Amino acid sequence: MFSFRSALLNGTVVAALACGVIGCRAYQAFAAEQATFDPPPALARTDFPAWPYPSGVPDDEKEEGKLFTVPGSKQAFTFTQINKQRTTIDWFPERHPTPPPPVIAGKEGAYNACGQCHLIDGGGKPDTSDLRGLPVEYMMQQLADMRDDDRHASINGAPLAKMVAIAKALPLDDARQASEYFHSIKPVKRLRIVEGNVVPVTHPAAHAVQKVDPSGATEPIGTRIIEVPQSFARTLLRDPSSGFIAYVPAGSIRKGKALVTSGGGGRTLPCASCHGQDMRGSGAEFPGIAGRSPTAMARQLYDFKSGTRNGKNAVAMKPVVARLTDADIVNVSAYLASLDP
Repeated sequence: MFSFRSALLNGTVVAALACGVIGCRAYQAFAAEQATFDPPPALARTDFPAWPYPSGVPDDEKEEGKLFTVPGSKQAFTFTQINKQRTTIDWFPERHPTPPPPVIAGKEGAYNACGQCHLIDGGGKPDTSDLRGLPVEYMMQQLADMRDDDRHASINGAPLAKMVAIAKALPLDDARQASEYFHSIKPVKRLRIVEGNVVPVTHPAAHAVQKVDPSGATEPIGTRIIEVPQSFARTLLRDPSSGFIAYVPAGSIRKGKALVTSGGGGRTLPCASCHGQDMRGSGAEFPGIAGRSPTAMARQLYDFKSGTRNGKNAVAMKPVVARLTDADIVNVSAYLASLDP
């Protein structure tokens, strides 16, 4: 299993703000102390599946002065501008409000720009979180939970460990600016669902993105969801307009709908009671859960189940997840991902 502690010592931590890289003095001090924001030893799990916690490999691309572009954008950036700075790039500045400093610039000596890993529009990737349209107070509470050590990942080496470090370094005013910005952006579905019994063979790649094997090899999907970029190259360029494909088991959407809408005969609770009939959220405490990454959704369900996500509002989720099996989590995540956000 990928070890966050080993990655720190070897200098190979994969970028990820719900998971960002802290390329700054605060992070260097943190690494020097060999500290860890992994789950408390009593709660760390080794019996959870690996797929909801995407791992990656170091980005070995070299700066050669080449300017990269993406379809539909008038911008051009070098590899260093895209990946090796505290700030983040903005391919489509005309498509969203002006980002506040925490989102696009970060803060020297404290944290990298939120857009580095959540992307400039907050859409994120399977290893991070989609922040678009989430309630401001919900996001502020999650940051508070991380800051107060009430929220961790369930397994060692998960990207959330880096987000906990960021939450501890993020001033409240900066956190609110970023939260208000991401709340103002309407979610747009950039996810295609494919049901079936086989999936492409994939491998961890840079930025914790999963890359399809170029041989075209396939394997049984089993009790998993496999989420890959529609364009691997554009995802590595942090292009927020390029989406993902989620491969889910045959029949999982139908089975997930039964669990989400009726509770599956008492196995869980209907999600609409808190998240609204359309699963697009209700009030400041219950976020929209429709049309978001099924990988990220499953990760949250496992973290609630393990007890490592134990903040102010987690009590409402504990009876929901208590009796869910691995297959149930796959089915619920697949169904919710199939909905429009």
